[in-house]
Amino acid sequence: MSDVLKIERHGAHVAVLTIDRPKSLNALNPAVMEALDAAITELEADSDVRAVVLQGGGDKAFVAGADISAMQGYTPVEAEHFAASGQNTLARLASARFAVIAAVQGFALGGGCELAMACDLILAGPRARFGQPEVNLGVIPGFGGTQRLVRRVGMSHALDLCLTGRMVKADEAMAMGLCSQILDDVKEGALKVAAQIASKGPVAVHFCKRAIHENADQDVLRASAAERTLFAMCFSTEDQSEGMTAFLEKRAAKFTGA
Repeated sequence: MSDVLKIERHGAHVAVLTIDRPKSLNALNPAVMEALDAAITELEADSDVRAVVLQGGGDKAFVAGADISAMQGYTPVEAEHFAASGQNTLARLASARFAVIAAVQGFALGGGCELAMACDLILAGPRARFGQPEVNLGVIPGFGGTQRLVRRVGMSHALDLCLTGRMVKADEAMAMGLCSQILDDVKEGALKVAAQIASKGPVAVHFCKRAIHENADQDVLRASAAERTLFAMCFSTEDQSEGMTAFLEKRAAKFTGA
């Protein structure tokens, strides 16, 4: 727990991370990134956590971007260090063993859009706005936005958003594949999706993430071989035995994550 980020539990297996700087539209600065990195470490160490909802405090923004006042005077060396630190934290979030769901209400711009794209699922409220407006400031995305965006929406849409700096509404974001659902109450909806994922086999969820994230740039044969290995590894787990036994016995499975 910190002044800029809150961790709360919802039920036995769902955690909620709230970036809590509503007066600054939850803008990212070194303190926020440090708190987020520490939160990832804490949640990774808690085997009960199977799904995480990431949201912004207040109702105006998920994260409106990086804190420009904190960055304005950076030297190139300082800027590279800030970008590297942010990229490392977002990479840790993307590779976490648990599912991460971004509940985007309001603005998800610049670093906020990059943060959302590091999550497994992006759910949007009706007033959500996405964009990579860094060119308006004379810079480019630095937290992996150029790379995650092209993998999410393709090169044409990625170039459009990065070169024009324009914002897109929730419906356009969903049409291009940036978010998967638009929900009237996105925070409540994200909790429901998190609970649904948390009820599944935790090892299988982790392995699904690995199969998809780690092999997105591989050719189909190599990626399928990696999938095959992970599939086989499932059969060394108690979750596989319990899941298949429960199916045959026509009952709900009781997964332990082992």
